[in-house]
Amino acid sequence: MKLGIVGLGYVGLPLAVEFAEIFNTVGFDVDPIRISELQDGFDRTMEVDNQRLRNLKRLKFSSSSKDLLDCDTFIVTVPTPIDQYKEPDLSFLKNACITVGKALSKGSLVVFESTVFPGATEEVCVPILESISGLIYNVDFHCGYSPERINPGDRVHNLRDVVKITSGSTPDTAIRVNNLYSNIISAGTKMVSSIKVAEAAKVIENTQRDLNIAIVNELALIFQKLSIDTEEVLEAAATKWNFMPFKPGLVGGHCIGVDPYYLAYKAKEVGHHPELILSGRKLNDSMGQHVADACVKLMASRGRGAKGAMVLILGLTFKENCPDIRNTKIFDIAKGFEAFGSKVHIFDPWVQKNKTNEACLERLISQPEAGKYDAIVLAVAHEYFRKMGVKAIRALGKKDHVIYDVKYVFSSAVVDGRL
Repeated sequence: MKLGIVGLGYVGLPLAVEFAEIFNTVGFDVDPIRISELQDGFDRTMEVDNQRLRNLKRLKFSSSSKDLLDCDTFIVTVPTPIDQYKEPDLSFLKNACITVGKALSKGSLVVFESTVFPGATEEVCVPILESISGLIYNVDFHCGYSPERINPGDRVHNLRDVVKITSGSTPDTAIRVNNLYSNIISAGTKMVSSIKVAEAAKVIENTQRDLNIAIVNELALIFQKLSIDTEEVLEAAATKWNFMPFKPGLVGGHCIGVDPYYLAYKAKEVGHHPELILSGRKLNDSMGQHVADACVKLMASRGRGAKGAMVLILGLTFKENCPDIRNTKIFDIAKGFEAFGSKVHIFDPWVQKNKTNEACLERLISQPEAGKYDAIVLAVAHEYFRKMGVKAIRALGKKDHVIYDVKYVFSSAVVDGRL
């Protein structure tokens, strides 16, 4: 067997590395810069140890689709974001299907890991594969779906240690897919009855988390108006054995803030309006503006107006201790302050200015200056900021500045405001 992994981001690269310990593997990506970096043994996502990259003999990195022609098994791990209307953007997936379709031969297997709505593999991907290859689905080639469960920056729950859901377009294909992943997944696999079931399982994992976070975000808004410390309430409630320990905050990233829209899209397509799912999404998407509003009120209580004020946001990534800025909600906070006339700087030790294509990079600074800021928002719980300590962070502020702690990095006694 020769594997082709299409898409070498946070999902595809770890997968390619694990499979390359056993099989000859081609890691394909359309970004030639990414390929050049990987060939040099450098992973900008920091998900794979660079030395391990250099030592793999069965793994070939390429941006040429010709290198996929000898493959008989393909795994597609490209991004599936949402567009400006918060509907599924399947452009990367469709392009990947065109690429794979050109390399298909009789007996080929194509497994999709990209998050999609239930039905997308067979309704969107298969017709493209058939059209481009001239082959017949479930006769000349087969498909499977095994949703990714990568958690960027997590060194405990890695690819091998998380149960893998598997599925196939026929019973025999399902067994083939399951056997494939059993080679690398130590935690075991869960084979389900259909591709649709596997697709649905993925989107509800993150839809459930999104709704749970939305609940505690709403509680935080209520408790703030009641002058009650939200963290203390949650800690007290958590003493009951079945209380779920979610915390309020910003919901960004490649999964939790995106997947519910995929499920909602399909629900509306079949005639159901998903009120609860979309309500939770609306609330979570509003939290960046809420943080800005709450901090501006704190500033006003200290006699500091927002117009012309200097604001420092600590953290840009969507979660702590990783360089991933996909769908980050930090810019929502920045825009909230700027609407009041403030000047915003963002500092994140995990993000290099020349390594990101995100908009508004003029806000990103290499190092904050002492005594410069009227307000400081601790937005991401990087270990770097914990080690700085509140004293060092306060040294960055002017007299009578405010610190607003979004992530409960410090206790309520040493900051001026928290969610």
